Amino acid sequence: MAHRTLINWPQIGRDNPHGLPNFAGVKVGVITFPGSNCDHDMEYALGTELGFQVERLWHKDRDLKGVDLVVLPGGFSYGDYLRSGAIARFSPIMEEVVAHAKRGGRVLGVCNGFQILCEAGLLPGALRHNESRKFICRNVLLRPESLMAPMTASLPDGRPLCIPIAHGEGNYTIDDAGLDAIEDGDQVLFRYCGPEGEIGDEFNPNGSVDHIAGVCNAEGNVFGMMPHPERACSESLGNTDGRAMLEALASAVVA
Repeated sequence: MAHRTLINWPQIGRDNPHGLPNFAGVKVGVITFPGSNCDHDMEYALGTELGFQVERLWHKDRDLKGVDLVVLPGGFSYGDYLRSGAIARFSPIMEEVVAHAKRGGRVLGVCNGFQILCEAGLLPGALRHNESRKFICRNVLLRPESLMAPMTASLPDGRPLCIPIAHGEGNYTIDDAGLDAIEDGDQVLFRYCGPEGEIGDEFNPNGSVDHIAGVCNAEGNVFGMMPHPERACSESLGNTDGRAMLEALASAVVA
């Protein structure tokens, strides 16, 4: 694994003795689609646990209400008919999300949100059924990869992060040319790994190509991942590994 150079951002988090940055000044919009079921989890993690100003956005809205970061949460938008995310990408609000991304605004899609961003063409690749053809819900270990993406660049080197997954279509796929492009562009955010950060098929829960768990766009402002960092933000749940990812992303917005 290549050595990760940490970006010199202010250290952030509840346990930081220097205190929290003013995340109340960071306005995050969480979109609800018909069939979303992780929107409240995301709102709680971002608002209550991390202290962001959270704005609820409905899929029929045509106004992002001035948010700095747009989040597409997990769930089963439109019942996953046709294929996951294929209908949601035509919701009216997605026109605003695409415009926001093209202006350089930051967008995060988690699980079903990742699927929607791929269907909308904001992220490369696509998500297929898990190789097992079974829904998988458990903790996995992730190895941060990208040295340029703000969601991963400041994460500690060498320590895998424990994050839950809950999906039936998390098998990331992309053609050879596309895979070469995201590798060359340092666009792979996370890979599924073992306890020492080792890569192997036994640690890949869904058959994703090259063990990829998340990617970003070439410009580094749109992010997607199958695991759920919002479910790993609370000490009461015994896991705060996801907090570092969301705080790192927010710190880029503050900067």
